[in-house]
Amino acid sequence: MDLKLLILLCLFVCCSTSLFSQQTHWVDDILPDSLLDDPTFRICNNEDQVIQYFNSGKGMEYEGDKPALTDIFHKQYKPVTSIGQTGFIRIRFIVNCKGESGRFRMLCSDLNYLPVQFDTKITDQLLAITKSLKGWKPKRWKETEIDYYQYLFFKIEEGNLATILP
Repeated sequence: MDLKLLILLCLFVCCSTSLFSQQTHWVDDILPDSLLDDPTFRICNNEDQVIQYFNSGKGMEYEGDKPALTDIFHKQYKPVTSIGQTGFIRIRFIVNCKGESGRFRMLCSDLNYLPVQFDTKITDQLLAITKSLKGWKPKRWKETEIDYYQYLFFKIEEGNLATILP
């Protein structure tokens, strides 16, 4: 009787591991979406090899660093004076091994991090400026050029751009 139970247990474990043999992705991966993405954007490596920008130990890498990035947004963003347009907007994307960006995704929340919709005059501007940035630096990991996730986090106060992170 114990031998039959052991055989059944082995069969169950062998069969169940095959169910999970596919590559699982990390939370918040940006998988391709033909309805949202520029079809010409390509990553250089496998989908499961895209790292977070901070995993290289160098933080955000942009030509001119954070001051240059902040300057671009402050020069190009036109405030949308509107009561109630306060909260956070996160734009997450991939930078490939050539320094090109794509697969942009946006998440908006109020100051309590609850989902909210901002005026499209705000979100469209921030997304357009982010997509136009051409100074992303390629990252290397162990002598290999890699793709990485990057994000920009904006604090909006009554339609004005208050803070840009990271």
